[in-house]
Amino acid sequence: MKRHIQWSRVLAIILILILTAGLGLSLFLNRTVDENVSQKEMVSKKDKTLQEFLKIAMEPVGQTMYVWGGGWNEEDTGAGIEATTLGLSSQWKIFFEQQSSNYDYQTTLYQIHDGLDCSGYVGWVIYNLMESESGQSGYVMKSQEMASTYASYGWGTFTPYSEVTDHKPGDIFSNEGHVYISLGTCDDGSVLLVHSSPPGVRLCGTLLASGESSKSVELASSIMSTHYPEWFEKYPSCEVDLSYLTNYDQFQWNADTLSDAQFIQNLSAEEIADLLWS
Repeated sequence: MKRHIQWSRVLAIILILILTAGLGLSLFLNRTVDENVSQKEMVSKKDKTLQEFLKIAMEPVGQTMYVWGGGWNEEDTGAGIEATTLGLSSQWKIFFEQQSSNYDYQTTLYQIHDGLDCSGYVGWVIYNLMESESGQSGYVMKSQEMASTYASYGWGTFTPYSEVTDHKPGDIFSNEGHVYISLGTCDDGSVLLVHSSPPGVRLCGTLLASGESSKSVELASSIMSTHYPEWFEKYPSCEVDLSYLTNYDQFQWNADTLSDAQFIQNLSAEEIADLLWS
């Protein structure tokens, strides 16, 4: 007896073979895309250096006033337009040039487009380091959250203030009231730093435990007077108190996030000054 071909079964088998082949191709393409994305992320990380971070941090120095809320959005919930834009805002320097030596930040509260506050400044620096185009999500947040949040991104390590033992170049220090970036330690134990604190974005040094001036204060004054004379003529103060070394949590970058071929984390404050302003 002649066997009849069951075409419906044949078609079903062919359909299964086609779907299986399609699934395999899809998995292969997805894996290839994932590998390409991963490679792009690796390249992106390799392109970011600790030296680049410090150079970006210097860009607003000596031309940007401290404005409460500067760098934040209108709702005061996160980064504003300036802190999600690559490059310096031209309005910052215009506003600086309009001010006298008697500048009082209490009279400019929430003029958010005219300058930067402490967290707005650090958030702007991080954005200009991490992002390649304007308009992405920003990195401005309450100062006390910055060190721990950046560590939670996998960028580096978090150390609570009670366990801090060093202040290396590029470290970010934050507490409930302020945040700053370390530029290294002098041999007298004082620390050179950059921050936005009234009257604005500037270099400062920590005083000695005795309350006397220090090598980092002298170094900050020398840099500001030499490289930012217009600012220094109006605002010559370059010192902060000892609490900057005792009351701040620490975030320290790891080499997977920012490469450090120049061993910047091992340099003194004086060597960092030579590197950035030589």
